[in-house]
Amino acid sequence: MPELRTERLLLRAWQPADLAPWAAMNADPEVRRYFPEVLTREQSEASVARFQADLDERGWGWWAVEVRATGEFIGFTGLDPVDEDMPFTGVEAGWRLTRSAWGHGYATEAARAALTFGFTTLGLPEIVAVTTATNLRSQAVMRRLGMACDPADDFDDPDVPDGPLRRCVVYRISAGTALS
Repeated sequence: MPELRTERLLLRAWQPADLAPWAAMNADPEVRRYFPEVLTREQSEASVARFQADLDERGWGWWAVEVRATGEFIGFTGLDPVDEDMPFTGVEAGWRLTRSAWGHGYATEAARAALTFGFTTLGLPEIVAVTTATNLRSQAVMRRLGMACDPADDFDDPDVPDGPLRRCVVYRISAGTALS
């Protein structure tokens, strides 16, 4: 499984030591603000097992992210096939970082590495990113990555109850745009 390195970050396999900070992150209501609920430790542990299994099987997926200078685990970034119940297909880029990592440009830096991997190593023609219509911080990252949103792609997530988190926006970037 490849590791991805940026100037400041390492995107890598999940390690047992990641579980406690990952679970704490997923129990933080502010980190989970744009999700229907916080996660239990058991749910966080199950997600890590799924993430690592995907990395082992495919060689790509949701990588754990650490700060190279300190070795601190700060969240995840990566690529994953779009869920079958979504109104579009393809591969999705995503990220989630602990609050202490917000505002340092880490999400953009890590996501850019994942996009580069997707286009150059996997040969993907396009990568999408999805978030709630109210998550302006993630949308700002998407725009910094060169992604564009078409309101015709907006949709209501069938897995989210009615309310402000149900409406989602889709950002897209093509290989030609990203590599030019």
